[in-house]
Amino acid sequence: MVEGKQKWKAWLYLAPAIVLLLVFTVWPIINTVRMAFLEGYSGLKVAGGESFAFGVGNFVKVIKYQKFLSCLKNTVLLCVLTVPISSLLALLVAVFLNSIKWLQKPLQTIFFLPYVTKSIAIGINKQYYDAAKVDGTSRRRIFARITVPLLSPMLAYVVITGFIGGFKEYTSIIGIFGEAMGPADAAGRLNTMVGFIYDALSTNNQGRASAA
Repeated sequence: MVEGKQKWKAWLYLAPAIVLLLVFTVWPIINTVRMAFLEGYSGLKVAGGESFAFGVGNFVKVIKYQKFLSCLKNTVLLCVLTVPISSLLALLVAVFLNSIKWLQKPLQTIFFLPYVTKSIAIGINKQYYDAAKVDGTSRRRIFARITVPLLSPMLAYVVITGFIGGFKEYTSIIGIFGEAMGPADAAGRLNTMVGFIYDALSTNNQGRASAA
């Protein structure tokens, strides 16, 4: 009986978060999939009473659209170039900070203070390094045999989330090139997948945006 009451309390405490998750995450995903399969779906047309047939026409139009392929190429190129480089630089900076003993604590505080409210830092057990130093292991071998293998789960997480973020890239391109993302309708325009979706939304073509 007590266990049943505890379960109800748990669900009661979780209810606000679950409701918000359903309203602002689950339903938008379901609705996006629904709109993607409605041929030529448009919010303005729906308001005018028009109905839409179910099909894959939005996907076909998106794939055949030349600008979509250009946006996809730009997005993949950004991911392939930026994620490995940024991950490697992050690893090297972390190792470098860890090697400066007298600046280690202040620098770590400065770097990680903005993140401590939402994530944790993964420090490696110093006993591994102490044992390696006793054996006279070189720094290069310590890095290759201890640091990288023990950090591999976190490195995998960083790379995966980096690719996810890379495929959503939009704001940095806007910040550098402006809203046009380069010369309008030119080969040098660095539009991305998110930019393509926003372009479709600006023309009130929610079906094509949802398919993209």
